[in-house]
Amino acid sequence: MSVDQMVIEGQVDVEDGRVEVRLERLIDHAPETVWAMLTDSVHLARWLAPGFLDARKGGRVQLDFGNSGTPIDCTITACQPGRLLAYSWSSGDSPERPLTWALEPEGAGTRLSLTLLLPDDELVPIACAGWDAHLEMLMAALEGVSIHFPADRFRLARKHFEQVLKESLAA
Repeated sequence: MSVDQMVIEGQVDVEDGRVEVRLERLIDHAPETVWAMLTDSVHLARWLAPGFLDARKGGRVQLDFGNSGTPIDCTITACQPGRLLAYSWSSGDSPERPLTWALEPEGAGTRLSLTLLLPDDELVPIACAGWDAHLEMLMAALEGVSIHFPADRFRLARKHFEQVLKESLAA
């Protein structure tokens, strides 16, 4: 798909120094299949990063992005198998960056929503673009296709979210 054909979508709300971002995908797979991609270590390595996720409230999340990102080491704050998974996208002393995955059956597929709560800083467009790119990798992995990080999509999404954030702050 060329950059001109890519559609970047996401809802951004700014309030009290925090930015809430919601990214959604309608997926042609059952919630159980999508849940496995979000929680199984073998599947996570195919679209997000190598590591470990203990899918239960209080369970641990450890993901290692190597030289391309921050290692994640946090605790799951909410878990309803097949429906909801929440943890912080942070590690150590870094600011809390809570995220929530919500899965809803829709027809024969799943509506997957990712909600991020971020500090209002210059990293918001980068975080949004990174998650948008990883969602594309998830979609490919669900089809059994392994793709490299989609850098063109990331760059387009970053510009998109810079503009969306600017408009949200001006409103």
